[in-house]
Formats: sequence, structure tokens, C-alpha cells
Amino acid sequence: MILLTGATGTVGGLVARRLRGTTALRLLTRRPDRATDLSGPRVEVCGGDFDDLGSLRSALTGVTSALLVSANPLTHTHDEHFLTAARACGVRQVVKLSALAVTDPDATDLITAWQRRNEQLLTASGLPWTLLRPRAFMSNTLGWAHSVRAEGVVRAAGGSAVNATVDPRDIADVAALTLLEPDAHAGRTYALTGPEAISAADQTRILGELLERPVHFEELTVAEALSRLRVRYPAPIAEALAESAARGRAGAKTQVDPTVAKLLGRPAGSYREWARDHLGAFRDGT
Repeated sequence: MILLTGATGTVGGLVARRLRGTTALRLLTRRPDRATDLSGPRVEVCGGDFDDLGSLRSALTGVTSALLVSANPLTHTHDEHFLTAARACGVRQVVKLSALAVTDPDATDLITAWQRRNEQLLTASGLPWTLLRPRAFMSNTLGWAHSVRAEGVVRAAGGSAVNATVDPRDIADVAALTLLEPDAHAGRTYALTGPEAISAADQTRILGELLERPVHFEELTVAEALSRLRVRYPAPIAEALAESAARGRAGAKTQVDPTVAKLLGRPAGSYREWARDHLGAFRDGT
């Protein structure tokens, strides 16, 4: 039995689709009604919450391997609760979705510090573990979809800064591999990037080429970008994301890692490939 947390999120949902039908699968979500499209042979959807130790113990009973995806940097209890329940239930492997920023000593923002602490909790837990450290998701550019559809414009700060962004489908493929072959990946840490470092301006150009219509990049000031973040996120999260973006503009996110290709036996997916497969989100009238 494999348990997936974050099953209705970007990576968790992709992992669920990859594992569905290959093994007994349990999906832990606060909203079981949102996971109906993930149903299939030997798939069980259960309600639960990181704040509810009882629901975690129930979900983890009989589980051999688990994918841990926690998403609230404003609390320090979620990973603690999950690992406590996993130990009590005899889970034999935890695959943790973290972030590549934890390897950068200059990354001291709230989100990265939270991820470092969560990694430390896992590696000190006594449970067998595997750490997945992706760079920024290519799917983050879906945040541009509305302005691309409506105006043919992408607005962001640091348009020339390059980032070795990764296709979430590659993250999911690696996660599925490590969950199905726990002994082969125990105690391993994997840096996950795309095949190249690419700028927001170049991503905009690629979208225009694929859409076969003009799409322009408009540079925001740092203050404008921060103001937009504050509309979408609580202030501490917005500040952390702004700090992360500043490191990106300083060149901290450019390194390409070969791990995806080595693990999967194929090249990591490019942004052009990801954009081509998700072009409907950027088209007029969608």
C-alpha cells in the first residue's frame, strides 16, 4: 500500500495517475470530493488533515511507502504530525517533496527555512527516507494564462534571469519510481531540474511561437512584483517569495542537474514541450 498526500495538488495528482492500477493506493486529502477523478482499481480516497493525528494514523495504517507533500510554511507541526503517525504505523519509507533552494546557504527566506527544517525532521526520524528537491515548476507559468489570453502579455520582474525550471511530470515520474522501488532509493537525495536554464522572457517567446500570435513580455519593477504577491499571499509568504526571486535575479537558480535523465533513462522535459502540452490554457476563449 502506497499513501499519497497532496493528491489533489500538482505533483500528488500526477503521481496518483502514474501509480493507479499498478499497486494498492491510498489518497489522503482534506477534500475527498475533489479526488473523484483519481479513482480506479485498488485506489482508496480517505479524508484527513495534517492537524488531526487521528486521521493521519488511520490513513497510514497498513501503508508501506508514503509521499509527503506539505504546503503551509506558516506552521511547523504538519510534518511532525505526519512523521509521528508514520513511525507509529510502521511505515517503511517516506518520500519527501522538498525544494532545491535548501542547498543554497544564502537562501534564508521563510519558505526555504521551513523546508530545511522539514528535511531535518525526516532524516532524524528513524524512518527510511528519500528527498526530492525540484527547482521551480514549469507549471508556475500558468499564472500568466489570463493575461496571455486577454492581452497577449506576460508581466513579471527579472525577465532576463534564468532558472532551471522542471516539468512537474518529471517530478511525478521520479516520485513514482522511488515509491515503487524504496530499497533502491533509501537515503538518497535527488536534485530535479529541467534540461536548461530559461528566462521568463524566453518562456514568453516560446508561448508566442506555439500560439502563433504575438505575446510580449513586460518587465515589472521589484516593488510592483511584490505588490502583486501581497494580493495573492499572506505577507510572510509574499516576502519569502520576493526574497527567492531576488536570488534568482542574482543567478542562484541556473545550474542544470542530470539526475532526472539518469533516473528515468530519458531527457528531462523542456519548457517548450511542457508549454505545447498545456497550450489550451493560454489560448483565446479557454
